[in-house]
Parts: sequence; C-alpha cells; structure tokens
Amino acid sequence: MSSLASETKSSRGNVTALMVALLAACVAFQLNASMLSPALVTMGNELNTDQATIGLSQTWFFTAAALFSLFLPRLSDIVGRKKILVGMMLLMAVGSVIAAMAPDVTWLFVGRIIQGVSGPTVPLCLIMLRSAVSNPRKYGTLMGLITAVNGGVAGVDSFVGGYFAENFGFRSIFWLMVALALVATVLIAILAGESKPAAGTTMDWLGVFFIVIAVGALLTALNEGSKLATAFDAGTLTLAIVLTVVAAVAFFAFWTVEKRAKQPMVETVHLRQRSTWAPLLTTTLTMTGIFAVINGIVPAYVQAADPGFGVGPTEMSLIILTPYALLGWLFGPISGRLAPVLGYTKVLRIGLVGSLVALAIIAFFGLNSLPMMIVGTALLGIMYAGTVNIMLNGLGVVLSPQGNPGFLPGMNAGAFNLGAGLSFLVLPAVLVATASLNDDKASYLTVVVVGLAITFAAFAASLLIPKPVDAEVSDNEKVTA
Repeated sequence: MSSLASETKSSRGNVTALMVALLAACVAFQLNASMLSPALVTMGNELNTDQATIGLSQTWFFTAAALFSLFLPRLSDIVGRKKILVGMMLLMAVGSVIAAMAPDVTWLFVGRIIQGVSGPTVPLCLIMLRSAVSNPRKYGTLMGLITAVNGGVAGVDSFVGGYFAENFGFRSIFWLMVALALVATVLIAILAGESKPAAGTTMDWLGVFFIVIAVGALLTALNEGSKLATAFDAGTLTLAIVLTVVAAVAFFAFWTVEKRAKQPMVETVHLRQRSTWAPLLTTTLTMTGIFAVINGIVPAYVQAADPGFGVGPTEMSLIILTPYALLGWLFGPISGRLAPVLGYTKVLRIGLVGSLVALAIIAFFGLNSLPMMIVGTALLGIMYAGTVNIMLNGLGVVLSPQGNPGFLPGMNAGAFNLGAGLSFLVLPAVLVATASLNDDKASYLTVVVVGLAITFAAFAASLLIPKPVDAEVSDNEKVTA
C-alpha cells in the first residue's frame, strides 16, 4: 500500500515538474510572438524604416513558425521530443540575440525568422503532456492550462512589451526574450523526460520539402493578396496567382511522394479520413471568421473617432484586449476539464455557438454601444479564446494517428496560421469593397456579419469531426467518478 502511495506521489511530482517546464516553454514562445505588437512603431523609429517594413518582420516570423510547425513535431517523434524542444528554445534565444543586436532591419528579419523555429512549441508540449498523462480528466485540465497561454499571457504581454519599448527601447524586449528562452531551456533539460515513439524511422525529407513549399507559397500568396485590399496592383496580383499555382503543384507533388514513400511523413489514407481533414477545415474556417475581427477590425473601430468611439490605444487595450485575453486564460483549464467528460466535439460546438452569439452582439449592438462592444468581446474571450481555441488544439493531438502522433498537431498548427492569413485577407477586403456605401458603420457591420457567416461554416464543419473516444471518459466512469 505504501509502495503504491509512494509511486502515485512520485508520478504527481513528475507531472508537476513537467508542467513547470512546458508552461515555461509556452510562455516564452507566446511572449516571443505577441510582446512586440505594441512596440512596432518604436522599432520603426529606432531602425529608421517605415511601419510596412517592420510589419513584414512579424509576417516572416509567423510564416516561419507555420512552416517549422509542419514537420518538427513529426521529427520529434523520431529523434526525441525533449531534444527538439530544447533545440527550439535555444534557437529562439539565438534569434532574439540577433534581433536585439540588429544594426538594421535586414538583421531584424534574420533574427525573427530564426525565432520562428519555435513555432510548434504549443503542439509539441501537448504531445509531450499526452505521453506523460494517461488520465483523460487530468490531461484535459492540464491541456487547457497550456493551450490558454497560446491566446496571450492574460493580457500582460502587450503591456510589458509597450512598457519596455517606451522606457528602454525595443531591443530590451528581445533581451527579455533571450532570458525567458534560456530559463525555459534549462527547465526542459532538467525537468522533462525524453520520448521518441518512432525511433528508428527514417524522416521523409522529400515530403517535408514539398509540403513546406506548398504551405509557404500559399501563405506568401495570401500576404500578397492582402495588399490588394488597400491598393490594386497588377504585379502584386500576378505574383499572388503564381504563388497559388506553385502551392497547388507542390501539394500534388507532396501527395505523390507520400503515396510512394516507404516511410512517409503521413500516409495518404490518413489525409482522406474525417479525423484529419474535418478538424483542419474547422480550424481554418474558425480562424478566418474570428481572428481579424478581434485582432484588427474591433480595435480599429473602437479607436476610430467616426464612426467608432474615439478611444485611445492604451484604453482600448484595457477595455477590449485585456479582458478578452484574461477570460481566455481563466476559462481554458475549465473547458479542458469538461472536454473528456462532455466530449471534445460537444465542448467545441458549444464554444462555436457562443462565438456566434458574441459576434452577433458585436455586429448588431456593439457598433452602437461601447459597453455592448465590451460585452461581445469578453464573451468572445470565453467562447473562442477559452473554449474553441483549446478544443481545436486538443483535437489535433487526440485525433492524431497512433503510429504518427506528431502529424496532425503539426498540420493543425499550419491550419491556424493559414486561417489567420485568410482572415486578414478576406475581412479587410470586405471593408474596402463596402467603402462605396459611404457609410462606415454599415461597412464594419458587413465585415462582422461576413465573419459570423464564416464562423457558422466552421460550426457546420465541426459536425463532421469524429469523437476522440480514447481521450474521453466513458459513461460508466462518469457515473462512478
């Protein structure tokens, strides 16, 4: 009896230690991704360049993050998850040093691209947690805690970034990133255990090459296409079309290689299954419908003097973005706890319905009333950031094929980035296209309604996602628990 108690206590201690390491990695990555947003103007001034160029450094970081997310989780199955995560944290630190010491914007680009290697931090942490925690209830709660970080560190990240940029210059933010990445590296090295379920398997580098080309070309095409929303340019349109064709050809080549490879990156039979394409489609549509609304459209409207509310950027963050991020942080573990009991897909759909209600409040009430806008975005924080985002990340892990656990989380990370890119292409384009109405409020209403329609399509796609039975508590367990 005492032996069993000792073993249980030891197991709890190991999981607690692992959670400390994984949370450190996720916080380091999230700050790396979001802390610079309020410092972009300062960066442009200190590096003597314009905001469009500085914005590109963000674009290239997220593009690099998406591309590395496609294959690093699979590589970690083969060479070791701990080893890959430690390497990602070290490269994040190296990229941060380069960016901190950048004499010009070119070196800033180099640093940000290297930082992008850390892109699959959250899915990789969830995979490591899944292999360490077999209890569905416990895994759900801890998964929610980790994934909630991905929505922003309780709104603190943007304020810390703004404070450091204003008082110490933008380079101080990168030095802070160096410190956080090194702390995370040490904690992972000491506290996390190693696992490599596909040891001895050969990595399908030819398949990696084609899928990276396909997704990279598509993301770049979306970025080029987004420029057309503000000004039409024949050269930009041509480049976007050419890149889209390149993406299609590269994906066809990827499919062909995977069918013939002895040890493919992913078997094509898995790509045909609903457990693969349904969650990927749902993730892409959800991000397309919501991401630009909360990260671009609503903040711009609230700050606009006409037809918005003329709120300053700091106050806007306090009343809109911080509650959104904080509520997502608080509700993440709750939705994660409910997922194995109620069902991952059921909790996802509850979150999507709640997100639709939130978007409707923003569209039909929030555009006329600042308090109602605050209510709508707060509800979006609970239902999207704290529920839908958690379930989509979780489903990527629990629905992944047993023989290839790193495949679907990596592809899902790519779907998140693809959806974000589509969101900033489609919704601002709608805003520009409706400018001829000569009614700015009607233009914003149209944009949010389009986002609502796309989110409804995401809800419809979610109905096709199969139940991850192995990750859920059975009816008997629900009764006896």
